[in-house]
Amino acid sequence: MMLAFAALAESPTAPDFGTMTSSNIVSHDATAGQKISEQNFQVQLDLATQQRHDKSPALAMQTLISILETNAPTEFRRKALFELALAAQDNSDYVRAQQIFSQYLQLYSEDASAPEVLLRQGLLYRDMGVNTLAISKFYSVMSTALKLKLDNIDYYKTLVLQAQTEIAETYYLQGDFADASDFFARIIKADSPSLNKELIEYKLIRSLGYMTNHAETIARAQFFLDTHPASQDLPEVRFILASAYKGVGRNEDAMKQVLLLLQSEQENVRKNPDVWAYWQRRAGNEIANQLYKDADYLDALQIYQSLANLDPSAAWQAPVRYQIGLIYEQLQQWDKATNSYGLILARQAEMTQSNSPPSLGSICDMAQWRTQYIGWMEKARNTNQELQRSPLLKAPATALR
Repeated sequence: MMLAFAALAESPTAPDFGTMTSSNIVSHDATAGQKISEQNFQVQLDLATQQRHDKSPALAMQTLISILETNAPTEFRRKALFELALAAQDNSDYVRAQQIFSQYLQLYSEDASAPEVLLRQGLLYRDMGVNTLAISKFYSVMSTALKLKLDNIDYYKTLVLQAQTEIAETYYLQGDFADASDFFARIIKADSPSLNKELIEYKLIRSLGYMTNHAETIARAQFFLDTHPASQDLPEVRFILASAYKGVGRNEDAMKQVLLLLQSEQENVRKNPDVWAYWQRRAGNEIANQLYKDADYLDALQIYQSLANLDPSAAWQAPVRYQIGLIYEQLQQWDKATNSYGLILARQAEMTQSNSPPSLGSICDMAQWRTQYIGWMEKARNTNQELQRSPLLKAPATALR
C-alpha cells in the first residue's frame, strides 16, 4: 500500500502549473503531501492493529516502531505509542508494556485518555502479581479523571466505578475479603445502570462467606436468590447460604437449602450441568457430614438419601450408601443398615476391577466388616435375650444350693 501511494504522488495527472501562482503551487503540493503522508501513517496503524489481532504482536511492534521513528504528526505518534504498549502486553513483555504506558503518561498527561491508560496499568500490575501497585493505579484513575475535569460526566462516573470495581476485585483475588466486601457494598449502593449488579452481589456474598459473617451472608444470599432466580451462580449461593445457616446452628434451614439445591428444577440443571453437579455434590456432602458429626442423624439421612439419587455409578453410590448404613446403625435400625451395606456388596465385582480406584475396594471391605459386625451384635443380643428368659436364671437363690 505504501508503494501505491508513492506511485500516486508521481502520477502524470498533476495540475497545470501554468494557471497558478507560485504561492498556490507550494500550498497545494504541501497539502497533498501531508494528506498522502497521513494516509500512509493511518495504513501503518491499521496494519499494526490487524497484526496484533492476528496474534502477531512482535510484527505489530515492528510496524509501530517504524511509525515512531519518523516525523509523524503528534496524533499518529500518540496512537502508535498506545498500540505499542498493547502489543508488548500481548507479547507477554509486561515490563516493557508498563514502561511504554509510563512514557505515554509523561508525554500526554493532559490527554483525556490518561485515566484509561492508568486503568490498564493497574490491570497489568495485577496480572503481574504486584497488587499494591495495581491498587495505587486504580486510585490514580479516579484522581486523574477528577483533575482533568472531563466534559463527559457519564464517562467520568463510569471510569470511577470501573476503578472502584477493580480495587474490590484486587482485594478479592488476594484473599482480603474484609476490604473486598467493603468496596463491593459501596459499589452496589452506587446503583449505576452500567453496573453488573448480579456479579457484584455474588462476589460480595462470597467475600462475606469467607469472612464467616453469617448474619449478613444469610441476608445477602437470600436476597440474591429472590432477585436472580435464573443466575448461573445460584447453586453456589445456595451452598453458601446453607453453610451460613449451619454456622449459626440453624440446622433445619441448612438442610432445606441443600435439599432445594439437590432437587432443583431440571431446566436449571440443564443450563450448566457441570456447575450444578459440582455444587450439589459438594453442598450435600459437606452439610450432611457436619450434621452427622453433630449427631443430627435424621437430617443427615435425608440429605444422603437425596445424594444417592444424583448418580447411579458405583463410584458415587458406594460412599453414599456406606454413610447411610452408618446412620441407620446410630438409629439402631439394623435391618436397614444391613440392607444399605448389601447394596454396596452387590456391586463388589464392579468396584474391584483393575481400573477401579483402590478406595472403592476399601469401602467394600468396610461394608463387609460392618455387615459381619451387625450379624455378631444381633447374635449376641439374641443369646442375651434367651439367657434372660432362662428358668435357671429366674430361680430363687436357695434353689441353687
